[in-house]
Amino acid sequence: MEIKLDENDFIVSKTDLAGKITYGNKMFIKMSGYSEKELLNSPHNILRHEDMPKVVFKLLWDRIQNKDSIYAYVKNLTKNGQYYWVFASATASVDENDNVVGYYSVRRKPHDKAIRVVQDLYEKLLQVEKSEGIDGSEKYLNHLLEEKGIGYDEFILSIQK
Repeated sequence: MEIKLDENDFIVSKTDLAGKITYGNKMFIKMSGYSEKELLNSPHNILRHEDMPKVVFKLLWDRIQNKDSIYAYVKNLTKNGQYYWVFASATASVDENDNVVGYYSVRRKPHDKAIRVVQDLYEKLLQVEKSEGIDGSEKYLNHLLEEKGIGYDEFILSIQK
C-alpha cells in the first residue's frame, strides 16, 4: 500500500561515509515506520524497495562521492511493507578542509506525472539488470537519454515540473 507525502513535507537524513544513518528528521522517522533507535547506525538501504533499479543508486553514489549533487526519484520501503515515492536531492557533506565526511539528502513529494514516467523506466531498467547487470542498465539509460538529446539531470528535473 502506498503512503503519499503532503506538498509541505520534507524528509531529511544524513549518513556517514559507509551509508549508515546518523540523522533523520521527524518526517523521515515517521515515514519509515521505524523508531529513531532502529534507524540510527543502520544502513540507509534498510529502506530500499525491490522495485528500485540498482543503477539509480550507482549513479547516486558516483555523484555524491565526487561531491556532486544529484536528483532522483526513489521508491522507499517502510518497516511494515508499505512504500512511498520521493523526489530526492542528495549531496556530500564536507568539512572545513573540503573532505567528504558524510552524505545529506532532502526529499519531497514527487509529481504524479513524474512517477508514472519513472515507474515505466525503472521496470525496463530492472529487466535489463536481470539479464545484463548494472552496466547493462546504465548503458540502456544512457542510450535512452542520448536518443532524447538530454542529460540525466535535465530529464529528471523536466518530469518534476
